[in-house]
Amino acid sequence: MATGQKLMRAIRVFEFGGPEVLKLQSDVVQPIPKDHQVLIKVHACGVNPVETYIRSGTYSRKPSLPYTPGSDVAGVIEAIGNNVSTFKKGDRVFTVSTVSGGYAEYAVAAEDMVYSLPDKLDLKLGAAIGTPYFTACRALLHSARVKAGETVLVHGASGGKSVGDKGIDVIIEMLANINLSNDLKLLSNGGRVIIVGSRGPIEINPRDTMAKESSIIGVALYSSTKEEFRQFAAVLQAGMEIGWLKPVIGSQYPLEKVVEAHENIIHGSGATGKMILLL
Repeated sequence: MATGQKLMRAIRVFEFGGPEVLKLQSDVVQPIPKDHQVLIKVHACGVNPVETYIRSGTYSRKPSLPYTPGSDVAGVIEAIGNNVSTFKKGDRVFTVSTVSGGYAEYAVAAEDMVYSLPDKLDLKLGAAIGTPYFTACRALLHSARVKAGETVLVHGASGGKSVGDKGIDVIIEMLANINLSNDLKLLSNGGRVIIVGSRGPIEINPRDTMAKESSIIGVALYSSTKEEFRQFAAVLQAGMEIGWLKPVIGSQYPLEKVVEAHENIIHGSGATGKMILLL
């Protein structure tokens, strides 16, 4: 190994498969930021269901092996690459994407996927913002084009709902393979189901969309343009300053327990709050 290379602990995936393919290694070379990139000393990293799909090899986007999972880190800028003007060493930040992977002590991210974290928010909370909040912005503002006065149902579990005579204008659906058919019956005229998550197929009756002229719209955060990411970030950073953006932290795991985290995020009891890894 070349002299001068710094080593770090990181999770590496060498083959697609179950949670057991997540391997903790302590001799991973610390990445170096290139042009328009920053190096972040990671304090916490959010765990998202999509990371389990990518790890299993069943997702549409497959990274080159080996790779380190994780997109939503919070931490402190350790170093900056050339042509970085937004940040300096020591700045508190969070990300919505990384270049090198977030399940690691250090992560490189593109400057335009990194955002300042106000002092009033703990670094753990910063790791809970990325994918969930940016996806919510895309679902509500871009896909649903929600308007003032409309009703919104954020739906993650099956069960009985009372919606009144008018119905619901927008349903944000996290588990479409269970709920979609019933969702269509709950909509108002011109209502929209925005699909954020699905874990399999479902049979629906297309007639359920006809009388109400309702829509089913899928959401993929990474279809967003750089300008849209900037717009979503502006909304969220205003929320942090004003105080309505307050993530709730759920289960917390050390890096050594990442296998358990990946098992529980899919097969757990649906506990409240954002699952995070602590570095």
